Amino acid sequence: MTATTPTSNRDTATPGGTPALVVVAHGSRDPRALSTVRALLDRVRTLRPALPVRLGHIELNEPLLPDTLAALGGGEAVLVPLLLGRGYHVKRDIPDMAAASPARTRVAAPLGPHPLLVDALHARLTEAGWPTRPAPDHAVVLASAGSRDPESRADTSRTAALLAARLGVPVVPAYASAATPTVPDAVRALTARGYRRVAVASCFTAPGRFATQCAAAAPWIASAPLGTHPSMARLLLHRYDETLMTDGAMKRRALATP
Repeated sequence: MTATTPTSNRDTATPGGTPALVVVAHGSRDPRALSTVRALLDRVRTLRPALPVRLGHIELNEPLLPDTLAALGGGEAVLVPLLLGRGYHVKRDIPDMAAASPARTRVAAPLGPHPLLVDALHARLTEAGWPTRPAPDHAVVLASAGSRDPESRADTSRTAALLAARLGVPVVPAYASAATPTVPDAVRALTARGYRRVAVASCFTAPGRFATQCAAAAPWIASAPLGTHPSMARLLLHRYDETLMTDGAMKRRALATP
């Protein structure tokens, strides 16, 4: 998903004309969320020191995205949602904020579904005690925030399918709000099917109320939020690069059209 706001005559605000990477987080009242996101951005900067990396929030925390974009002036930026699927924030909130700013922006796809996201989910499960060789009675509930948007649920289901292929066990998507099944319902359904070891995989970018609530429903192990896992930093950079490459290809096709 890409969106471009109208260009400005002002110079870019980034060194060498390199578009800034603006990571767009949701925001949380839990102070651990902000510290986690900042630490994740530090990982991104370590991977690519020359890239200008900024943070903007949709709500609840500063800096808010409109303020981050205003500080760029007429510079270029790629907005990468620190969100794990499509939904209202990705489809409406972020593009609307981008369009209202003076910056020249493109909006990248959310982080999921993607194999790098599955890498991080698998690693967090392993850290929590997931075995190298799961038994036939093992299963996983993939816990995410939830959305009324069917495309958001489709993205979560796709991530669950990718994780199931990686683990070799059933993985059922479940939600903290706005969609069904809930995590407790998914756990009960798997237990009724004979799965005695049901883990909860936390499909959240940072600690917060939903992540805590879902982990509390785990009858066995629950993984930590994805946080600063190295694959998350690489995935942010992948979405940034992907957006620039797609935009460049579109411009080349436009120039080649008679």
